[in-house]
Amino acid sequence: MRKKIIAVIGDALISENSIKQYMAFETGKAIIDLGYRLQCGGLGGVMNAACMGAHASKNYTEGDTIGILPSFDIGLANEYVDIAIPTGLDMFRNTIVANASAVITVGGGAGTLCEVANAWTLKRLIIAYTNCEGTSQLCAGRRMDTRIRYPDISEDMVYPAKSIDQMIELLVKYIDKYSSYHTGITPLN
Repeated sequence: MRKKIIAVIGDALISENSIKQYMAFETGKAIIDLGYRLQCGGLGGVMNAACMGAHASKNYTEGDTIGILPSFDIGLANEYVDIAIPTGLDMFRNTIVANASAVITVGGGAGTLCEVANAWTLKRLIIAYTNCEGTSQLCAGRRMDTRIRYPDISEDMVYPAKSIDQMIELLVKYIDKYSSYHTGITPLN
């Protein structure tokens, strides 16, 4: 059985010893601890911290971290990316990053907001930290639009989490419920 892939998105630049670095690191570690793989944009900041955390997990194995790179230059991948996918798509690769079993956002700016919007349209589970300034605070606890993505999930939203434990609880509770995949734009979805 294939491991599910969880995307971690957020700021490309973060301060050393910041809340964003801590949350990204611990999120990456928790993803691998739970038996999933981690996907990100493959560069620095939150992406680097999450991949570093993944490598710190006792369950880590080679191939557990995937970086979807914006350029064709594989050398731009952070040192903790095991599988670097050089797309050459620049910011348009954000849709690929967002197409994971779940997306967890740690802060972020406009690029992260784009990834959240893509994840919403792609019917992905989205969890956003409320203790990290930026896109995650902006989107947490909200619906991105009025579409009914999952009729059986009345509380469908960008789920807010204020801690690693709460993120894990939401991920475990909802990951199997968010099982539909986007099949194309139609008037009904």
